[in-house]
Amino acid sequence: MMSVVAPAVGWLIPGAGHMIQKRWIRGLLLFVSIATLFVLGLAMQGRIYKANGGDILDILGFIGDVGAGALYIVTMAADWGQGAIAFATADYGTKFMIVAGLLNFIAVADAYHIAIGKKQ
Repeated sequence: MMSVVAPAVGWLIPGAGHMIQKRWIRGLLLFVSIATLFVLGLAMQGRIYKANGGDILDILGFIGDVGAGALYIVTMAADWGQGAIAFATADYGTKFMIVAGLLNFIAVADAYHIAIGKKQ
């Protein structure tokens, strides 16, 4: 059961998949890292990608962004992340948010491997 719950919770709330398995420090470090990257990306007026079927780079950007879980959901609900990439900082901010999502995907995989006993 934990092999399903830990990755699901870990995707929704970064680091929570580790925290529910009593890996407090790792979970907290992941949460702080992922949330900081995402919030900095928003603060730099980065653009959030929406679901689309167009350009492959837009699709990959969406996959990266959606990896951030609740951070992505809240950003979309609040209509944030609409910055036009006219400045270098906005472009970096967009990449920060994508990297935050990708890092969360790695954390989800790690939480799963811990849950199935493949990793300590």
